[in-house]
Amino acid sequence: MELCYQLPVLPLDRPVPKHVLSRRGAISFSSSSSLFGAPDPRQLSQRRGAISYDSSDQTALYIRMLAVTNKTIKPSFVFTPGDVRVRSQVGFEPERRGSHPYLGVDFRTLHSRAESAGSIPARRIRRLFSFQRHLLSSRLLRGAPHLNPLHILDEDYCGQAKCMLEKVGSWNFDIFLFDRLTNGNSLVFLTFHLLNQYGLIELFQLDMVKVRRFLVLVQEDYHNQNPYHNAVHAADVTQAMHCYLREPKLAQSLTSFDILLGLLAAATHDLDHPGVNQPFLIKTNHYLAALYRNTSVLESHHWRSAVGLLRETELFSHLPAEDSLSIERQLGSLILATDISRQNEYLSRFRTHLDENDLRLGHASHRHFVLQMALKCADICNPCRPWELSKQWSEKVTEEFFHQGDIEKKHKLEISPLCDSEANTIASVQIGFMTYVVEPLFAEWARFSDTRLSQTMLGHLGLNKASWSAMEPEASGSSEEGESEPGRATEEPSSRALSQGSQES
Repeated sequence: MELCYQLPVLPLDRPVPKHVLSRRGAISFSSSSSLFGAPDPRQLSQRRGAISYDSSDQTALYIRMLAVTNKTIKPSFVFTPGDVRVRSQVGFEPERRGSHPYLGVDFRTLHSRAESAGSIPARRIRRLFSFQRHLLSSRLLRGAPHLNPLHILDEDYCGQAKCMLEKVGSWNFDIFLFDRLTNGNSLVFLTFHLLNQYGLIELFQLDMVKVRRFLVLVQEDYHNQNPYHNAVHAADVTQAMHCYLREPKLAQSLTSFDILLGLLAAATHDLDHPGVNQPFLIKTNHYLAALYRNTSVLESHHWRSAVGLLRETELFSHLPAEDSLSIERQLGSLILATDISRQNEYLSRFRTHLDENDLRLGHASHRHFVLQMALKCADICNPCRPWELSKQWSEKVTEEFFHQGDIEKKHKLEISPLCDSEANTIASVQIGFMTYVVEPLFAEWARFSDTRLSQTMLGHLGLNKASWSAMEPEASGSSEEGESEPGRATEEPSSRALSQGSQES
């Protein structure tokens, strides 16, 4: 806080910028805190204030000091880009762990020539191997002070976030608003709340500090620079998973152990996602593709990264070794089920169970299979959300596709399906994805769980598809011609292209 006194002081009569009044984050502080280190404690009780920042100008922080009489004094400090990285010190931008320099290097030479590694700092090369993290690489385990990002917001923001969590089971839950209210900590807030709401922390005797540490590290290992595959997507999938766990058939038969696995799998299912899909990693000879032999490359990496954090934080160290290993194995089974290239395999098995009416949720193996299907639905449920939310997700995932296509063009690689911004539009990508991937899956889920939620999801899906079709008349006509019997997956060429280029998890 000493840095504050080194900054230039602005005139006290300077007006407060209007956009600050609609800030998206803030820090409240009281001068009774010892952080200011004033020599006379009586002086401390005479000051309180707040620091705020706005989404339209994230390069500045504004401090407003309030007197004891609650009369507002005009801002006295403004942090500008050239001052100091204040946000890093107060938790706005937590240090990235295990991030990959994917988009800043030449993929054709990074892993094929030893000399190319010499141009990259040794620390960044070490960070490529996120599963082989060293315990001392964590700030938390080095003993360095770590401010709690869950408690840096003022009461207004925390209060609104708590109000939203009271309706966390609503299908209209706005994860984007919740992420803003929690200052980018939606995954930590939401997952911790659900673990506590289900009574899992108490039931499994989990250490609160370890739970907190694990969730923070999980959130940090998502790449926020990814438009789609980031921590907000993980929080959205976790919230959807919670909605499915509350469905009557599941709520009556799932055990607490099943619920714990389902929530952990949802929160970690895309952990450390690089923002490019499996075909891209394969054709660039990425080390992950070689490590996992070109099979479920990303899903295997997400699982191993999650296991690495479980062991690093020792979240289940108090359980018998065989129980911890069982959690890790079953967690992997759930995450691997999100491989979109295996969509028809799981869908056919699900359909067969429903046709023969032989799903027995009293059997652990059948409950686990239903959890796999629930996670698959949660992972690609964006087209089933209300239009205002679904449209935002569609724009984000298409932006990520097109970004990959731009990289492929730059390096003269074959452009992956759906990644060519000149040959595809958001509407055409979404119409195809809904037709060949989403509709067949959710039609079968509605057969399994014929509830109001299932009908709501199918209703939103139909409306959203119609909205995109209105923006892309030609795509609408071609998709209708290619549609088969409702609820049945097809093997058309466009379906195979979607399996390669769609939302890989």
